[in-house]
Amino acid sequence: MTQDELFKVLVAHCKEYGFIFPSSEIYDGLAAVYDYGQNGVELKNNIKSYWWAAMTRLHENIVGIDSCVFMHPKTWVASGHVAAFNDPLIDNKDSKKRYRADNLIEDYLGKIEEKIEKEVAKGRKRFGDAFNEEQFRATNPNVLREKTKYDEVHARYLEAENNNDLKAYRDIIMDCGIVCPISGTANWTDVRQFNLMFSTAISNTGASDDKIYLRPETAQGIFVEYLNVQKTGRMKIPFGIAQIGKAFRNEIVARQFIFRMREFEQMEMEFFCRPGTEMEWFNKWKENRMKWHVSLGMGAGNYRFHDHEKLAHYANAATDIEFNFPFGFKELEGIHSRTDFDLGNHQRLSGKKIQYFDPETNESYVPYCVETSIGVDRMFLAVLSHSYKMEKLEGGDSRVVLSIPAPLAPVKVAVLPLVNKDGLPEKAQEVMNELRFDFRCQYDPKDSIGKRYRRQDAIGTPFCVTIDNDTMNDNSVTVRERDTMEQKRVPIAELRSIIDKEVNMNNLLRKL
Repeated sequence: MTQDELFKVLVAHCKEYGFIFPSSEIYDGLAAVYDYGQNGVELKNNIKSYWWAAMTRLHENIVGIDSCVFMHPKTWVASGHVAAFNDPLIDNKDSKKRYRADNLIEDYLGKIEEKIEKEVAKGRKRFGDAFNEEQFRATNPNVLREKTKYDEVHARYLEAENNNDLKAYRDIIMDCGIVCPISGTANWTDVRQFNLMFSTAISNTGASDDKIYLRPETAQGIFVEYLNVQKTGRMKIPFGIAQIGKAFRNEIVARQFIFRMREFEQMEMEFFCRPGTEMEWFNKWKENRMKWHVSLGMGAGNYRFHDHEKLAHYANAATDIEFNFPFGFKELEGIHSRTDFDLGNHQRLSGKKIQYFDPETNESYVPYCVETSIGVDRMFLAVLSHSYKMEKLEGGDSRVVLSIPAPLAPVKVAVLPLVNKDGLPEKAQEVMNELRFDFRCQYDPKDSIGKRYRRQDAIGTPFCVTIDNDTMNDNSVTVRERDTMEQKRVPIAELRSIIDKEVNMNNLLRKL
């Protein structure tokens, strides 16, 4: 199965098993807007709980807030969003589809990188233990040819980005023969800039003064509440403020399911520090955040850092943690050193003094800030896409299983009476009543036990507990483990500790 095929199957699986639905589907839906179903919301909430606990419980100097979606419009002037929050977009005249020009070029560069890696893989296979990768990359003519092409296009791309040269974007697209994935043609329009903020009115008059924006990020809510949190919490530098909340961007090119949406959720933390120490904290948070991801057990090789070559207007350093999605390595989380850009601008535009008196240095200053920002929806997609597996079993049977990290699984345990008679349903309900206070449980009495196992595999339930006729005599049950499908007989009295050992969120936190 190709990556594209896997992605399509995954999207269908999300709908069939109650993870994600197209929003307003009975009215034919709304592009790039999705609703989370009964299992999706549980997984999403577990991801948020893992992040929130890792930030606010494991760090005594990080606290949380929940700021409003609506903010004073001057907020977005100070942040630079009104002037600079734009995407370079280009249309294909034949397909009538619109694309981000920078994404088209980045995808082209990515394909060149793939060609180089395929050549290296061939060399590794051919020469075995004698393979010298560094020498191969420096001498192989196919690698050198592709590397030269990459470097030339990459240099032009960086220059276009740094100069915000829209014509240069189009020239690269045309010179490289980049075509529309739908029409297969290079019949492109000029590149234009589009601001990504949604606007609305705060009253019913329709006057220009009523115009406000739906926030495009949650970070500014933290910055404008910096003074209140610092003073009421008696916070001392360095300290952080965390927030989880909705953000809105008018993505003209929303694609790849929930990877890029118009309404999405962010988990952001702004860490305030003394000017001059920001790079030390930047590197510490890079390490911390990567550890948070890898601790989920989805394979360290599926993550990588990608340092920004062109920095945002507010940053003096930036890197992304990229994840190996079904459509390749893409940004999952951003870590930015934002300097004093935000607090400094809010101080200037509001006329309010936003400074910290440092008793150690006996001076007042506007703190510098290091940001960690991760999309909840992208994290959801990373977990789901990595967990989805189609396995062939003995006897020619097969199953679809979501090997979701157990602490994040929507349902932790399914309780299954073997038959719907002989007192087994009543006994199963007793077991449910014992477990429901500690774990999210699901009771399923219908169909053969095999079909019920398959249903639970498909939603990622780590444990199935089967109550059978022997249970009525020995007060023991059969526990089936999702990934190995191994079954063992255990006393009901031991169920809670056995399940808790695998699904407790604290197991993840202790790794950090």
